[in-house]
Amino acid sequence: MKKIGIGIIGGGLMGREMASAFARWCALLDVEVQPELVAVADLVEDVRNWFRRIPSCVQITGDYHQLLANPAVDVVYVAVPHNLHEKIYCDVLAAGKDLFAEKPFGIDLASARRIAAAAQASGRFVRCSSEFPFLPGAQRVMQQVKHGKLGRVLEVVAAFHHSSDLDATKPANWKRKAATCGEIGVLGDLGMHACHIPLRLGWRPSRLFAQLQKGYPQRPDGKGGMTECDTWDNALLSCWTQIGEHEVPLRLEMKRMAPGETNTWHLEVLGTEGGVRYSTKEPKTLWLFENGKEQFWKKTDLGFGMPFKTVTGGIFEPGFPDMIQQMWAAYLMEREGLLAERCGCATVEEAVATQEIFAAALASHKQGVVTAL
Repeated sequence: MKKIGIGIIGGGLMGREMASAFARWCALLDVEVQPELVAVADLVEDVRNWFRRIPSCVQITGDYHQLLANPAVDVVYVAVPHNLHEKIYCDVLAAGKDLFAEKPFGIDLASARRIAAAAQASGRFVRCSSEFPFLPGAQRVMQQVKHGKLGRVLEVVAAFHHSSDLDATKPANWKRKAATCGEIGVLGDLGMHACHIPLRLGWRPSRLFAQLQKGYPQRPDGKGGMTECDTWDNALLSCWTQIGEHEVPLRLEMKRMAPGETNTWHLEVLGTEGGVRYSTKEPKTLWLFENGKEQFWKKTDLGFGMPFKTVTGGIFEPGFPDMIQQMWAAYLMEREGLLAERCGCATVEEAVATQEIFAAALASHKQGVVTAL
């Protein structure tokens, strides 16, 4: 297979996940490219040292500019706080590298638009990280919609819920500060997960009403004191979108404080003739609605029906590391022009569209009115 040199800027949680996906690339059966991690840049020495266990990673540095100067690096994945997105993303593009960006693609809408302009001017291949569409359940939801089995769509709900911020003793990190996470808060943190599939299906909100909620105003700072927390923790967006000839309610939910939810992604589409529902709370279960003289909700167990075939048996269920690997396969295969009919990663246009939704949500909440996009 053709080898692609990968550099990672930001070696924390997601940087390690990406490196792990490359390490088990042999599990994929129908890809024609192979990522090889060759360089990592991170400011923290202990974070950098984790990557020394990967033989192919021969450049480990605290200065990302050194990584960008490495001719062996073809693609750069960047996972850093949102306030650093624009500078580093644009530096990657200026260095002539392809970019796999993290959400939300800048700290705000203006930043996202500047990144998009730089991407277009550079001519480089750019996509944004979004894992959940690669789950078999998510794939089946999209298939049901595209095959027109639902009749007139009546309602759409897309949500992503966490509960970890219910713990008041959890120390604050950069995501709890508007200066580093952005005023959008949870919208930028989780919003792509809720928005990606509706946007991919063409269901862009035309107007919305937002209810935003903050959690604890202070949290431990990890140094024995307390620090201010000023980002939004929960967001409920009641939107309207055009589907066919009809305006349809679309509800987008993003929550850091959702009791009982560790990491739950949910998508539901209801229509006059049928419906489909999937949640990672029941990762193997797909619910299908059938209308008629009698109405039925049917459920079926899903196996390992991923977009890119693997050595894993079809009876097994996928997990988060599998989604990461599938997402990378989609990125690299699309980069080579070999994606075909399979689902692709979030585009630059979709990333900017999420920021447009977030900006409208801020305006709606501040003014207490329905806001047009």
